[in-house]
Amino acid sequence: MTDLKSGLPMMYAPEVVAALDTGAPIVALESTIITHGMPYPQNVETARMVEADVRAAGAVPATIAVLDGVLHIGLTDTQLEALAQATNVMKVSRADMPVCIALGATGATTVAATMIAAEIAGIKVFATGGIGGVHRGAEETFDISADLLELGETAVTVVAAGPKAILDIPKTLEVLETHGVPVIAYGQDEIPAFWSRASGLKAPLRLDSPEDIARAMQVRAAMGLKGGQLIANPIPEADEIPQEVIMPFVDTALKEADAQGISAKEVTPFLLQRIFELTEGRSLTSNIALVRNNARLAARIAAALCAK
Repeated sequence: MTDLKSGLPMMYAPEVVAALDTGAPIVALESTIITHGMPYPQNVETARMVEADVRAAGAVPATIAVLDGVLHIGLTDTQLEALAQATNVMKVSRADMPVCIALGATGATTVAATMIAAEIAGIKVFATGGIGGVHRGAEETFDISADLLELGETAVTVVAAGPKAILDIPKTLEVLETHGVPVIAYGQDEIPAFWSRASGLKAPLRLDSPEDIARAMQVRAAMGLKGGQLIANPIPEADEIPQEVIMPFVDTALKEADAQGISAKEVTPFLLQRIFELTEGRSLTSNIALVRNNARLAARIAAALCAK
């Protein structure tokens, strides 16, 4: 079908259509975690668990992807399974998602692309693992994720476990501040760092309830301010890998990526895979736990937003 408002080739999953019609809470979910973030079958198993977590918390999940040139807002279980095993899937962001659609290709959406699609569909809350950001050595490479600019442009609240630990977190926070993005730690004063609850960096803002986050969203909209909010939700304590444990593995993986000349969009998948290998799978277990934790909080925020 073609979305009448946007003119895009779009398909909505039946439960998403029903939620939009009734004003029920919806949580957008990205798809690069399926195609580029985890190996099969953990990727599809995790996708199913995350969707179940959203439903259990009272919201409707909408996993977003481009399939054969059609932007899908919500995937069926059959589509999830097919995407999890697909090869040569484009990793699409703001720059290349239109080209992916125009070519009739299949693409998995990054944080930035998922935010764009969610806004088109009228979805206000999005759960992911961690956001992209300023890569280490960016003063030489200028490697800065489009996720940061999207947060400054698109009015979607993103729930993540903070910036990925492979990034330069202080510079990431500086770029977000420059673009006027509220960076809100949930329930603690420190910015979490993906696998770790602590980063050593004080959070610019702190909120302690989904209701307060939803209220901040509404005030931001009432003021006419563009852009979204970043909710930095710490990984559950039982599932974290403390910084002093994970960072030596991160440093090793970064050195290997540099030595092999890996750059641009290939950096993050390479690093996550190497850290998975170096930690003997522990990083993946933590990754799954934090994504599920973020999905549950996002569902609560979406429900609070609908209640208002």
